[in-house]
Amino acid sequence: MECDVDGSNEKIPLLKYPTIKKILRQRYLFMLLMPGVVWAVLFAYAPMAGLYMAFIDYKPTLGDFWGSLFKADFVGLQWFEYFFTGQDFAQVMRNTLVSSVLTLSIGFMVPICIAITLNEVRISWFKRTVQTASYLPFFISWVVAASIVITFLSAEGPVNQLLMKLGIVEQGVLFMQEGKLFWIIIALSNAWKDMGYNSIMYLAAIAAIPTELFEAAKVDGAGRLKQIRYVLLPMLRPTIIILLILNIGNLLNTGFDQFFLLGNSLNRSYSDVIDTYAFRYGIQNGMFSYASAVSMFKSVVAFILVVAVNQLSKKMSGTRLF
Repeated sequence: MECDVDGSNEKIPLLKYPTIKKILRQRYLFMLLMPGVVWAVLFAYAPMAGLYMAFIDYKPTLGDFWGSLFKADFVGLQWFEYFFTGQDFAQVMRNTLVSSVLTLSIGFMVPICIAITLNEVRISWFKRTVQTASYLPFFISWVVAASIVITFLSAEGPVNQLLMKLGIVEQGVLFMQEGKLFWIIIALSNAWKDMGYNSIMYLAAIAAIPTELFEAAKVDGAGRLKQIRYVLLPMLRPTIIILLILNIGNLLNTGFDQFFLLGNSLNRSYSDVIDTYAFRYGIQNGMFSYASAVSMFKSVVAFILVVAVNQLSKKMSGTRLF
């Protein structure tokens, strides 16, 4: 295989170029990678062209999307200013941040605890049973999961029945109508649904820790708790930091499904977050440019958070994502 360099007639074998030689040697790996690259380009990067809609006054025209997009009036940062100065901004940001921080605090720690606990279990059948049971909720859609949560928290549901039998309450609590309880309900339901799946990465990281380290700690007189504290957790720290960086990047990405399905008119002042707010204005009210601006604001903040936390982690612990 040869190529023409600088328009001259001199032929130089392509294999002399290290990058091309490496690509040819690993061509089957690149072939396996191509479907993922094509998917990312089509569904992750190509739709980013729609961010232009956040800077125009877009009015859809039936059958002429591109014409109505590029012929729309350019308004600059008008929609962003409208969002920041609107009466809903403070409430939407409060709901998004509080629910996200609660979800991150509970949902991030639970998988770590599950992974460490399962690692200490020596009864194999019990360990497999618990793992399978904790994984199952992840594969349930939020439509089904929300129905389960609403049923359990209904006035005559299992949770209220238990509270009344214990004498904590005299009559059923209307959990889904209490706005102040909505944030903790969202945090707990997210932790329940994702805890098993998220624990897989920690279990894999624990399995990669050399057993010699635990044996050396045991010889030095360390019990199980001290082995966890001085061996397991320090070895698990890089994985925890990387996953924490990724989770903080999604701090404003609270998720649409759970808030839309669990929210209602009685708890809207606590359940209305950026995703549902953009949906309500963009789809239901037809303000597509405004919804695009709101979603773009969320994405920009997420990018800034990822970069900032990554640099902070690099300075403090030497571990970084990129």
